[in-house]
Amino acid sequence: MFRVVALAYLVVLLAMTWFETALIYPIPSNARFDWQPRGIDYEDVHFASADGTRLHGWFFPNADAKRAILYFHGNGECVANNADLMDHLRRELNAAVFIFDYRGYGHSEGRPHEAGLIADGLAAQKWLADRMGIQPQEVILFGRSIGGAVAIGVAAEAGAQALILENSFSRLTDVAASHFRWLPVRLLMKNRFDSIERLKQYNGPVFQTHALTDEVVPFQFGQLLHEAVRCDQKRFVEFADCYHNDPPPPEYYVQLAEFLDQLTSPREE
Repeated sequence: MFRVVALAYLVVLLAMTWFETALIYPIPSNARFDWQPRGIDYEDVHFASADGTRLHGWFFPNADAKRAILYFHGNGECVANNADLMDHLRRELNAAVFIFDYRGYGHSEGRPHEAGLIADGLAAQKWLADRMGIQPQEVILFGRSIGGAVAIGVAAEAGAQALILENSFSRLTDVAASHFRWLPVRLLMKNRFDSIERLKQYNGPVFQTHALTDEVVPFQFGQLLHEAVRCDQKRFVEFADCYHNDPPPPEYYVQLAEFLDQLTSPREE
């Protein structure tokens, strides 16, 4: 009996390792979304990551922009289902906004993996900086969920004017271990996204929010992430009665705009 149970457990471990990419990156079908949204001003953008992988994104210009924001979406999203949100950020934060799809998502080529996503983010940061006529470290990086971990990886390597983190986590292994307590995920996972370690390389401002009842990324891992922020210019906002994919309440954008207005703001040429 023991041998049967042990063998079954080993099979489960092998399966989880084999399907790690699919579990971490549940890429949505392009057919689910409108790739030609009407009534929204945006530019279709194609650019390349460091290894030559062709990437795709949408740029939302703003002639009166006070700041440049690069948005990193969650692992079950793509550019096309965020058009309304990007338009909202452009108006509410008086910003020029660029959102892109990681490799393997949307109309971007390749297959997703941790190092590749961070390389894609660095390429997107450079594209936006060049478009705005500023330095990469003057771009504000805005990441939701796993996008926050990618944004932190970019900030650790290239800097940022500020980080905006929404329902993100300390380490992806922490989140996985909380959902699969009976599996040694901390030993097996290849995509680890250790934001705690990477924050040691970033000393800039951080505006962070987390839902108290987040069922995907438990609140405690948002707290651990905030404790690792080294800059004194940081803010942690808790939202009650919200889940992982719920939109933030209206006051969120008021607080965020106030935080960003304290920063030096590059203008679009």
